[in-house]
Amino acid sequence: MIGRIAIYESEGFDPHRNLAIEQHLLETVLGGCCLLYLWQNERTVVIGRNQNAWAECRTTQLFGDGGRLARRLSGGGAVYHDRGNLNFTFLMREEDYDLSRQLSVIRRACALCGIETELSGRNDVLASGRKFSGNAFYHHEGRAYHHGTLLIDVDANAMGRYLSPSKAKLQAKGVESVRSRVVNLKELNPAITVDMLKAAMKQAFREVYDLPLCPPPVLDEARIEELTAHYASDAWLFWQKLPFTLRCEQRFPWGGIELQLFVDRGVIQSAAVYTDDMDPETAPTLREALIGCPFSLTALKARIEPLPHARDLIQMLTEQEI
Repeated sequence: MIGRIAIYESEGFDPHRNLAIEQHLLETVLGGCCLLYLWQNERTVVIGRNQNAWAECRTTQLFGDGGRLARRLSGGGAVYHDRGNLNFTFLMREEDYDLSRQLSVIRRACALCGIETELSGRNDVLASGRKFSGNAFYHHEGRAYHHGTLLIDVDANAMGRYLSPSKAKLQAKGVESVRSRVVNLKELNPAITVDMLKAAMKQAFREVYDLPLCPPPVLDEARIEELTAHYASDAWLFWQKLPFTLRCEQRFPWGGIELQLFVDRGVIQSAAVYTDDMDPETAPTLREALIGCPFSLTALKARIEPLPHARDLIQMLTEQEI
């Protein structure tokens, strides 16, 4: 049971360091404590753990404009961050995880700023029927976090310039439809600022939990530097793009998925799985099942049947006429 709360604010705008701090806070959060982490990035595209960087982001344009690419631990889709966006993370032991309570902090903070909100879909918070906050989740070794974005005054032109929606998303919703579903809170309350919403998040956090506020945690700078280097590495950001015999992608209610399979001597030697599914284990579990599998529909079905989303995955592969 949560008996105390704490707040940590990042002072910098480096996405790799901010993600390093987030992971370190997760590694060290104590039982019975809920920690709210508030942070901002400068001109950054953040992709989900299992997404294909090249498919989700126009990296040449982003890097040419001095922007950064980052890959987070959680699942879900690509998002754009700049200083008009406030990021939040709730961190706690798994037994203290309460998504409804955490989301109520966001909604209360917006109410304090004169904006009414509603929940929608698998991970969105809406205002006036339009999305201003997307959320993602991560659980590991008895600890968990719930993080997301709050669009306050984000550069919508930059968002469109750097993000590359998948063909499946475009076919399903269309570019204009996607844009029309997103809103900056400043459109609804011209007086709102990042600092105002940050202060409201702190107040709402204290109101919703109604517990003693402890001093912020002290970070291990050596661990932060180690994790920052990891998050900034090409190995983490890009993963090797494989040559492949088969490439297919499709979108389902639970998320989009892309498979790249390299086959040699009738056996799958390497597999790349990219997805914005909310479960970060979907891609590695499927990848492990595919590697070493004979390249036949019968064998693939046998490997996939025990896995989540098996029916949809088998349907997609059946349509490839292997």
